[in-house]
Formats: sequence, structure tokens, C-alpha cells
Amino acid sequence: MTAPAARDPSGKPVLRALAGIRVDPPPVWLMRQAGRYLPEYRATRARAGGFLELCLTPDLAAEVTLQPIRRFGFDAAILFADILLVPMALGADLWFETGEGPRLSTVTGPADLARLRPAEAVPERLAPVCETIRILRRELPARTTLIGFAGAPWTVATYMIAGRGTPDQAPARRLMYGDPAVFEALIDRITQATIAYLSAQIEAGAEVVKLFDSWAGALPGPHFARYAIEPARRIVTELRARHPGVPVIGFPRGAGAGYAAWLDGTGVEGLALDTAVDPGWAARALQPRACIQGNLDPLLMVLGGPRLAEEARRIRDAFAGGPHIFNLGHGITPDADPAHVEQLLAAVRG
Repeated sequence: MTAPAARDPSGKPVLRALAGIRVDPPPVWLMRQAGRYLPEYRATRARAGGFLELCLTPDLAAEVTLQPIRRFGFDAAILFADILLVPMALGADLWFETGEGPRLSTVTGPADLARLRPAEAVPERLAPVCETIRILRRELPARTTLIGFAGAPWTVATYMIAGRGTPDQAPARRLMYGDPAVFEALIDRITQATIAYLSAQIEAGAEVVKLFDSWAGALPGPHFARYAIEPARRIVTELRARHPGVPVIGFPRGAGAGYAAWLDGTGVEGLALDTAVDPGWAARALQPRACIQGNLDPLLMVLGGPRLAEEARRIRDAFAGGPHIFNLGHGITPDADPAHVEQLLAAVRG
């Protein structure tokens, strides 16, 4: 699959880059740019009373989405939500343990699968997320692109099967090998739900959507093509049919050399890279076929100093020959210093 021919859709820098246009300086946004490193985020979350309440209260979710735009002037705002809202909408119990992260009721057999709701129920059950998007389209600056998102089916399945994050995704791989019928039915249900959910986000006003396959690198051998590439291809194909011209960014984190196959197999307009990917290789092998997003080490947002500026300029210059959205190789961490974000923007924007 190949992405459609580049065209200049608007004056928005992120949309121009995703249309295949070289933008100088490159547009900038950061994964998890709304989060615990910002004092205003912590105050708003305290008002909400909990993480899920924050995600599902449109006024508050819109507020935390807007906070980093007001403070830093990023070129894109990414919807504040969570990839595990989809399994919750499908019928899984979801809660967050303080200091430990999310917990889910598990899907490990046919009876668990039978209890899940149909994919078509997801948009209605996540209507507050779409209302957040509508608020953001009214409130965002005219040049700021609004990005919606969802977790990719494999990554979402790992949480639904294990009931939590795991170091090596062994529970999901065990089900993949041991009961492929249940595993494939779960992947299919998540894929259908993701199409419905992202389509609803676009209808509400998202201008770009992003697929986060955070655990793509855990899929061995041919299973990477079957359970990372193929579901993403289905999602991109269906979204393109329903919403022509709305670009998709994909992030198959940890894919290594598989990034090229993932790009070719899905046809996304934007490809986000993790920190392990060499920008020189990516500029040669990937950038001629897609807008590249990434890929500064988030640790530098904690350390700051000359090395932050040096590494930011190195990545900017490596991708200067084609379309590039400057970002991190993973999300900004809670111990990052907001002053270092200012330093980063000065280095990238010159």
C-alpha cells in the first residue's frame, strides 16, 4: 500500500508535513505533552478526582489538552485520553492502581470474548471523548492541528489478555500460540472497534489520527506482519475510504528493521520512530515514502543543557531533506523540566 500523492492542505505546519511537504523549521509536538511534568496538569487532575474521570470529563480533558499549547505553542495538540478506553467501552473493567498503573479484567477464553460488547457500541460509550474534540476545535489556535488517537490492536490486546502491562507481553504471546482462534477473534474485535472509534473522532473534528502500537517490537517473526501490520492496514484502509484526506500517523515502537515493512504494508502518511532508530538510516530508507516523526530521547528532557540542544539539532538536520515532524522517541516523562521544553523549541526552531 502506498500513501496518496502529497498535496498542500492548509497553512497548518503539521498538515503540510503530513502531505509530504518539507517545512522549515519542522513542526513540533511531543508525545504526552499534556501530563504530570506540568503543574497546571497536576492541579486539573486533582480537580477531576482520578485519571478516568479526567479522561471522560470533556471540559477538563480539553483543558489539559490546551495547557501545553498555551504554555509552549506546539504545532499540534493531541487529544487527552487513554488507549485503554476502548477495552473499557467493549466491556472490560478498567481501574487505575495508584503508583502501579492500569488494571483490566482479562480476556483469555471464549467465555470472556462472548461477554464483550460489539465494536459498534464503542463510539456511543466514548461520546465524552468526541465532545472533548468538539470543544478543542473551537478553542485551539487556527494554526494548531488537532490529533486524535487510539492504541493499535496488538498493543490493546496485550493489556486485555494480561490485565496489566507486562515486561515481555508473555501472556498475550502465550494466548497467540496456545489458542489462536480466541486471540484472532480478539484482535478482530479490537480492530473493528478502533475503526469505529477513530472514525467518530474524525467526525467530531480530529484532523489527524495516530495509531500507537507501543509493544509492536514484542511480536516475533511472521507474527509481526499478521498482528501488527495487517490490523493497521485494515484500519488505515477503512479510514481512508470513510474520510479521504485525513492523514494517519503510525508508531510501531520497537519494530527495528520492521519499520520499513510496517510503512509499506499500511501506507500511513506519517511514521513515528522510537529512540533506537538511526535518523540517518530513516532519512534514506523511510523518509522518501512518508513524513517522519521523532525521535529525541525523552531522557534529555529531564537532563537539559547543551546535549539537549545538540541532539535536537542533530535530528532536525538529519531529516532536513524531507517532511519531518519533530517529536520524542517516546512520551515525555513526569520528571521532565518544563524549562527544557522551552530549550528544545529554541534549538529546533532556531
